Amino acid sequence: MPRFAANLTMLFNELEFVDRFEAAAKAGFRGVEYLFPYAFSKDQLAEQLGQHDLVQVLHNLPAGDWAQGERGIAVKPDRVGEFQEGVGKAIEYAKALGCSQVNCLAGIRPAGVAEHKLQETLVANLCFAADQLQAAGIRLLVEAINTRDIPGFYLCGTQQTADVLAATGSDNVYLQYDIYHMQRMEGELAATLEKHLPRIAHIQLADNPGRHEPGTGEINYPFLFGHLDRLGYDGWIGCEYKPLTTTAEGLGWVTVLGR
Repeated sequence: MPRFAANLTMLFNELEFVDRFEAAAKAGFRGVEYLFPYAFSKDQLAEQLGQHDLVQVLHNLPAGDWAQGERGIAVKPDRVGEFQEGVGKAIEYAKALGCSQVNCLAGIRPAGVAEHKLQETLVANLCFAADQLQAAGIRLLVEAINTRDIPGFYLCGTQQTADVLAATGSDNVYLQYDIYHMQRMEGELAATLEKHLPRIAHIQLADNPGRHEPGTGEINYPFLFGHLDRLGYDGWIGCEYKPLTTTAEGLGWVTVLGR
């Protein structure tokens, strides 16, 4: 079965963030991911990982002003300098935390900018990030997100994202495939995973509707996990869902499906 990583942004969120590492380890998770590490010191986070024998699986590049609704800046022509500075910051944290991959959120489409300019900006930013990260031994991931939850998000389909990756010409840029987001946007989960598996470096999950844990909605997770086994996927799967009640009460799906 795949290896599951607890997304500490969404799981165990009744606890202070630094206490969620211990809770994840006690629940049986061996890996963790979360949106951003930058509000905490590198030493503080590294101590939590080491103390609880956890692998830092993933975090995102800086994504602008999250509190004000920004969801990435890689597509914004007027933020290139900020994006490049963020790549350097992400590398510093990833090295300190032993994190071998970081994710880029493209961002919400800015108004009044021509499509070709948005595409050129995104591709150029990804080329810069891929080169800088490769020199540091870190993989760059890029994620498509559904436009029902985040209206206007620039990358919202698997093939669209794969085409952007191809346009970079880099061998250090990969797909992060989020099952929940792509169920909402396009369905065809099994076929899409099979088609794009060579470029998929990380998977995230939640059920639909509601973005709760597997078994609460319409997605056939036992089938999908078996499908990924048959395809030979050996990466992590990030549990990026909103617990229906509490995290602990909702973890029965992990026991049933195995780790």
